[in-house]
This record gives sequence, C-alpha cells and structure tokens, in this order.
Amino acid sequence: MKTLLVAASEDSALWADLFRAELPGHDIRLAPPSAGETTTYLAIGTPPPGLIASLTGLELILSLNAGVDRLLASGEAPVDLPIVRLADDGLKLGMTEWVLATVMAWHRQLFAYRDDQAKGEWSPRPEALARERTSVVLGAGALGGPVALALAGVGFRTRAWSRSPRHIAGVTMFAGADGLAAALTGADILVNLLPLTRETEGLIDGSVLSRLAPGALFVNGGRGAQVIDGDLMAALDSGALGEAALDVFRQEPLPSDHPYWRHPKVRMSPHVAAPTHARTAVAVMAETVRRFERGEPVGPLVDRARGY
Repeated sequence: MKTLLVAASEDSALWADLFRAELPGHDIRLAPPSAGETTTYLAIGTPPPGLIASLTGLELILSLNAGVDRLLASGEAPVDLPIVRLADDGLKLGMTEWVLATVMAWHRQLFAYRDDQAKGEWSPRPEALARERTSVVLGAGALGGPVALALAGVGFRTRAWSRSPRHIAGVTMFAGADGLAAALTGADILVNLLPLTRETEGLIDGSVLSRLAPGALFVNGGRGAQVIDGDLMAALDSGALGEAALDVFRQEPLPSDHPYWRHPKVRMSPHVAAPTHARTAVAVMAETVRRFERGEPVGPLVDRARGY
C-alpha cells in the first residue's frame, strides 16, 4: 500500500481525514515513518528541518501552498523529485477577493473615512470612477491572472506584467525586464503577486515606487522579502505613495516594534489573503495522486531553475 504523509502546520487531523476519504486505498499518516518504512507521497507546507531528508521512497511532493520558496529553502528535496504546486480554486478565489476588497476600500475612500470616523470628523472627499484609474498586477499566473481579470471587470484600466509574455483578455500585457518600467509608469494601483525568487527578492524598491502616480496604492500579497521596507516607508513619508496594504512581511509574525504597526498609511493583515482551504486543496491533490499513479502528466510542477 502506498503511503502519504501529511505535514500540515495546522489542523493536521482534518487534512488526514480528507485525504482518507479521497484516497481510501492509501495509508494516510500524520507521523514520520519508523526506521525501514518508506513514504510514497508527502503533502507539506513549510517543512521542519531534516524531515524531507529523513524520508525514503519519496516519489512526489505535494505543496500545501501556492508559494514554494520555503519548501525549497532547505535544499533537502532531491533535484529529480517532482514537486507539485497547489493551484486550486480556493486559493484563486481567496486572493481575488482580498485584492478586490483592499483596492475597492482604498478606491472609494473607505480607509480614509474610517480614519475620519475615529477622529470624529465629517469630511466628504472627491471620488473617482474605476475607469479613471490604472491598476497594474505584477504576476500573471495562477493568482495574478484572475486578479487582473477581476480588476478589469470592475472597470479599472488594468495592466499586468510577467516574466514571459502572456495573454489575458481585456488586460494590457507587459513582459520581461524591458516591460516592467512601462507597466508601472503612471499606475494608480500596484498589486504584487509575484513568486519569491532570486530575481524578485528586493524588486519593490524606491525606483519601482517612484514610477507610480503620486499618491498611489501599493498592495502586497506576494512575499515580504520582495519589498525594500526602508524604501516603502520613505515613499509613504514623502507622500509619493499614498497608502500601502500589506499581507506578507520579511519576518512573520511581524515584530511588535516594527514601524509598520504605527504608520498611519499602512494597512496590514496577518498573511491571510489567500489561505489554503483544506477541502478544496485535498480534492486537487488527491486527483494529482490518481493521475500520477495512472502515469498521466501532473502539475503545475515546480521549475527548480526558476524557483517556482
């Protein structure tokens, strides 16, 4: 019997029960195997040090997250061992909802009015239509693509940038290093949904932020390490950037003494933009296992050279 080890940081028993229902002919485990036992499949998010290296017989790793930077960081997974990124509707819908909610709250001044309420001020502000503002999404894949479509659907003039050329109906596309500056220039809203790689670490710096329209909104649902925090704070303090909505940070949980906590132009959430929904995720991963055992192609596979 093939075995599947579930290594989830939360609700491991729920994950195991869902896998047992989907894969009744498999041995679903929560504890690492004893000496001499093998593990066929590993479903995991952020691996504890030494876990992957300790397993024998692994044929496939199933990521519990869309991002795999933390999974790859240990370097324990053999380079020839396939890793499948999670790409299910729960992730796509969650991220789309969070970005739309955040962008629309800023666009319709709800953040500002909330601040006015706290001060006891009645201060109507000028309002704009979505079609009068330009949004740009960095990343046009499994998460960025649906978000760009949703922003365009609301009426924003929407651009998207990706490493290689892509097509999204109703969205103006840019690609490659040469296209990044053009995608950013004059945008009122910048949404970062890029995977964390060597190329994207530290990408959001002063030069990127300076290309946006004065008073723009920056939304980060990608990774905290993609942002130069000092540059972001400087842009907010100078007024070049109007507001920042951040869901991810270099260190999580964010330290209590970090200046983001107290900055009046920073809106934060605790890495909840696109949480993994166990029920939808397990259905996708179980089908991946079935396809793998039938000898059919599985994916999306992690490209080690690209880092995602």
